[in-house]
Amino acid sequence: MLRRPFLSALLAAFAAVPLTLLVGLVATPAAHPAAATPAAHPAAATPVRVMPLGDSITGSPGCWRSLLWNRLQSTGHTDVDFVGTLGPQGCGQPYDGDNEGHGGYLVTNVANQNLLPGWLAATHPDVVLMHFGTNDVWSNIPPATILAAYSKLVDQMRVSNPAMRIIVAKIIPMAPSSCAECGQRAVALNAVIDGWAAGKTTAASPIVVVDQWTGFSTTTDTYDGVHPNAAGDQKMSDRWYPALVAALGGVTPTTTPTGSPAPTGPSSPTVSPTVPPTGSPTVDPPTTSPPAGVACTASYRITNQWQGGHQGEVTVRSTGTARTTGWRVTFTLPAGQQITQTWNADLTQTGSAVTARNVNWNGALAPAAEATFGFLGTHTGTATAPTATCTAS
Repeated sequence: MLRRPFLSALLAAFAAVPLTLLVGLVATPAAHPAAATPAAHPAAATPVRVMPLGDSITGSPGCWRSLLWNRLQSTGHTDVDFVGTLGPQGCGQPYDGDNEGHGGYLVTNVANQNLLPGWLAATHPDVVLMHFGTNDVWSNIPPATILAAYSKLVDQMRVSNPAMRIIVAKIIPMAPSSCAECGQRAVALNAVIDGWAAGKTTAASPIVVVDQWTGFSTTTDTYDGVHPNAAGDQKMSDRWYPALVAALGGVTPTTTPTGSPAPTGPSSPTVSPTVPPTGSPTVDPPTTSPPAGVACTASYRITNQWQGGHQGEVTVRSTGTARTTGWRVTFTLPAGQQITQTWNADLTQTGSAVTARNVNWNGALAPAAEATFGFLGTHTGTATAPTATCTAS
């Protein structure tokens, strides 16, 4: 505590200091460069917030997420923040492990108990990766009930973020020893996901389906008939990657201009045909021989169809001994078919002739690697798959 005589002397000393000097000490920091306030640095770009959502396949430990995260980092997508109220559970490498992979959860219970809004409010994602429904299949929940839960979750996502980008998986195969029927139940659920997504997608908040089922083996890619092993994690990461990169780039369906007719049907979204203007056909550059050791194949399949509409997918596979730098797929649509929307490829259509080229992130394929692109289309009668030809560069 200050003694009173000392305090009086201190006040008297300050009174003797000229006012101009005191003002100068307070008001002229520019006269002392070392004391000046540092210049503000520009704020870093806001990262895209990605929520992995699901059950134990996503979160216990869900090491496909670590592979996916590190692949994003190594390919320049460093402005990504995986988010969730759960943390990482280890995977042998550093990664952003936040997630919403709740072991044992049913997507129908998450919807019925309104659990998702709280998770969304805590994390504010821009993109959701959803692999959900395995426990529902195990519990013999009908596909229609599971899809109703999907729809409720999508509605809640859009309340949280009207521009939410949603990537939904066809779930990986199942062959648990205690459920002989689960394998076919998973097939039944996956068979209706494409049509559901096509009917639920919007221009502002698109839904993209990633096929995690095709090419996945419960024998070689799981350790118990249900949960992925290291090989399965790699396959899941590889399937998520192109769809997520497209979402990070803001790829969304093109809305139909006001007054323009849209495809009709119960599952047809409002989109603009990817057809060049009349009188301005797209001319392909002269065909040249691919570099030595570079080759590819393309397989075309119809993944789902409904009255007047369908969804399809083309898988491009590098079949050479050298890495590709790009690819081009051509095919001729059967009479009555037209493509109305595409993703993961640059597609042009002149009459029935279609050319699809890689986009900037999926043209480089190592030998035996694959890339896929998908599309929605219209048809009369029944949609059939044409023969596709691939040319690599």
